[in-house]
Amino acid sequence: MGLVLGIDVSTTATKAILIDPDGAVRGIGTADYGVSMPQPLWSEQDPADWWTAAQAAIRGVLASAGASGADVEAVGLTGQMHGAVLLDPAGAVLRPAILWNDQRTAEECDEIREAVGPQRLIDISGNDALTGFTAPKLLWVARHEPDAWARLAHVLLPKDYVRLRLTGDYAIDKADGSGTILFDLAARTWSSELLSILALDPSWFPPTFEGPEQTGAVTDEAAEATGLRSGTPVVAGGGDQSANGVGVGVVAGGSMALSLGTSGVIFAATDAPIHDPKGRVHAFCHAVPGRWHMMSVMLSAAGSLRWFRDALAPGEDFGDLASSAAYVEAATDGLFFLPYLSGERSPHADPLARGAFVGLALRHDRRHLVRAVLEGVAFGLRDGLDLMLEAGVPRPQQVRASGGGLASPAWRQILADVLGAELVTTSTTEGAAYGAAILAAIGSSWFHDVPEATDALVRTSHAAEPGPAAAAYAEVHAVFRKLYPALAPTFHRS
Repeated sequence: MGLVLGIDVSTTATKAILIDPDGAVRGIGTADYGVSMPQPLWSEQDPADWWTAAQAAIRGVLASAGASGADVEAVGLTGQMHGAVLLDPAGAVLRPAILWNDQRTAEECDEIREAVGPQRLIDISGNDALTGFTAPKLLWVARHEPDAWARLAHVLLPKDYVRLRLTGDYAIDKADGSGTILFDLAARTWSSELLSILALDPSWFPPTFEGPEQTGAVTDEAAEATGLRSGTPVVAGGGDQSANGVGVGVVAGGSMALSLGTSGVIFAATDAPIHDPKGRVHAFCHAVPGRWHMMSVMLSAAGSLRWFRDALAPGEDFGDLASSAAYVEAATDGLFFLPYLSGERSPHADPLARGAFVGLALRHDRRHLVRAVLEGVAFGLRDGLDLMLEAGVPRPQQVRASGGGLASPAWRQILADVLGAELVTTSTTEGAAYGAAILAAIGSSWFHDVPEATDALVRTSHAAEPGPAAAAYAEVHAVFRKLYPALAPTFHRS
């Protein structure tokens, strides 16, 4: 029985999974690495660490499945988005990769807005210039590291460096490419206008491919390093969010997903390249050919509950902590939590935003605080969803939810009530890696297209639906939305 391989080059580890034609996960391999923070606001990694980890993860998954490289019919790639990987003409790394969570480029973001025009930038790329994106990172290197800039010949994203080491080919998928904000969103390729205005050489940027398209094949050298078969096809894949969308079956226009991990993401597939006119939520190409997606990102979702546990309830089980919130009545106690513990991205693009409890009273105990955290995260997600609805995304009847936060029945019910939609979970928890494997399966002709593949492989189970508290939450959310504007001046004091 043939297998396909999905590889996820994430921020903390590389994961490799093998799936069979029924969609069953036959093996998993992982290898960890660290993040370097040489200065405040900086976040970097050595691309060599990704390749070392990929080799270990691939050999690990083959051993886990009791398989050989000859059993693998195709490889799909996914990984952390927005990172800037700079290479010289020979493909050697010029400097550590600047990651998605690096915050050093505020001046360069302003420079991009001024050069392009803020509205023109959003109209072309679908996005505002934010510190997380790739384009401002390039301008930072041009300004601060002229020696590296003078030798620059290739710009890649993290997973595409692993692709280069696997296949020898420079290539990128359209979903990840659009996350550089150097894409023409509607045309699904590099924007000649943006590259020209920002004085970026078009030859630095690789050809772009749709998610299931083959970009190359495993070389003899990579086969020896990984245990894969030389000549194994490698498909384009997608950035981690679009690949996760494939992995949970959110591929048709109007379908929606929620990812509740350290960060929180509302993800909606669209049939057209729609965007928020103010760039408060993100618009990218999907890993599904001819489709796009909108995405709202909050930075401290389940991370807010982790902070609470570590600071105020050390050693407490997360499940027990979240369950205690069920003993507090929903949406009626006047206590709010702002989940902006590490700044915010959507709907407030504000790295200086901070968290807060508002409305504390003597009657409140730890259970009330926990409930406020769970509700505050749900309200923050709803803020992003509302912007997507305003931009033209259809109101969801069902949301496909994944992530560790969904283990709590209390949190699932709060989310269903606040979002106003049924929550369902999917048959796999492997997320982006699973989506990359599905794209590889299509590239290997197991299926005709992405919808056919996800219909066959992704199964859902009911998790929660809106209940009696939904109407009360709608009223309380209106109060929550006033808190950030009221408190923002305290966040921004010099």
